[in-house]
Amino acid sequence: MKTVLISGAGIAGPTLAYWLKRAGYAPTLVERAPALRQGGYVIDFWGLGYDIAERMGLLPAIERAGYHVREMRIVDDKGRRVAGFGTRVFDELTGGRFITLARSDLSRLLYDAIGGSVEVVFGDEIVALEERPDHVAVRLLRGGERRDLVVGADGLHSAVRRLAFGPQQAFERNLGYGVAAFEIHGYDRRDENMYLMYTRPGRMIGRFALHGDRTLLVFIFADDARRWPTTLADQKATLREIYRDARWEWPNLRQALECCDDLYFDRISQIKMDRWARGRIALIGDAAFCVSLAAGQGSALAMISAYVLAGELARAGGSYQDAFSAYETRLRSYIDAKQRGAERFAAAFAPRTSYGLWFRNQVVRAFSLPGGARLAVGRELADRVDLPDYRWDEQ
Repeated sequence: MKTVLISGAGIAGPTLAYWLKRAGYAPTLVERAPALRQGGYVIDFWGLGYDIAERMGLLPAIERAGYHVREMRIVDDKGRRVAGFGTRVFDELTGGRFITLARSDLSRLLYDAIGGSVEVVFGDEIVALEERPDHVAVRLLRGGERRDLVVGADGLHSAVRRLAFGPQQAFERNLGYGVAAFEIHGYDRRDENMYLMYTRPGRMIGRFALHGDRTLLVFIFADDARRWPTTLADQKATLREIYRDARWEWPNLRQALECCDDLYFDRISQIKMDRWARGRIALIGDAAFCVSLAAGQGSALAMISAYVLAGELARAGGSYQDAFSAYETRLRSYIDAKQRGAERFAAAFAPRTSYGLWFRNQVVRAFSLPGGARLAVGRELADRVDLPDYRWDEQ
């Protein structure tokens, strides 16, 4: 039996495990967290990632878990609408195959799709890798040693990338912004199926109503090389300082922040690598080519890379060298284009100047004009790569 050890049980990892199982492999998922991660942020889901979810039979569950956002609205200090657009155009551009859902919900649905057919080890992590003539020797923190092909699907801060390719700073490109997100229950202001944004120069607060009387808060802010906080208390203090003079709903949200014990907090970065594989070790998703959270496509790209890597391994009949080469050849130019688009898009959430905010709002207003949204984002919504129809050996 061909074995593959996959680090990370987020989006890319379970997708890869699902398709490797279909191809006759015996994958194992290793996740350092004690359980599937909750919270985080919402993603817009369309294109080839949507197609892969359909091939996995997940669309009915995704529809139940997701949201059909009807408007993106920018508001001022008093909550008055200053710009915005209806999102019907996205349905038109994608043929109705567009939905918003929590990243953690997508992760859970992908995990459920492997349905106990794959070995999963929570609360453990890869701490050493050694390439040997016929295998990779893998040492886990708590689970002893393994002898497998290894795939890093462990995100922006990938341990597999660090162990096999070098330190993160060699590959990370900071886009100059930070992000924080958390959920609150019972917030008294809800605008169903609407994404609200409040922006001041270099700062944004986003609010989105979730199922179950939950509300998601997202903060994007200019990161001017400040000392990056690592503890929850310091992260909260950083947000309080950055938004100290913000208005709109910030006074209420500040109180909610004080009660939060699950805060997502990170830099908005890209990962750029000359190669995504070395020997018997490969990377997929954010571990290989994070386009940045601001691009909104990371989850779909993670699924695409997982599907293609699994398919190329199946097609290559066990020749990992050929499979890894074909995987990168097929996706490299596509991912490069997505990263270039993300660089242009990152500053749109929180322009650093008053003029930048004014100009961004004019662009957003243009979305409501005939053809405006198609001209502005039509290219970004297009997936200009063919999704192969691999032959899977059902096991």
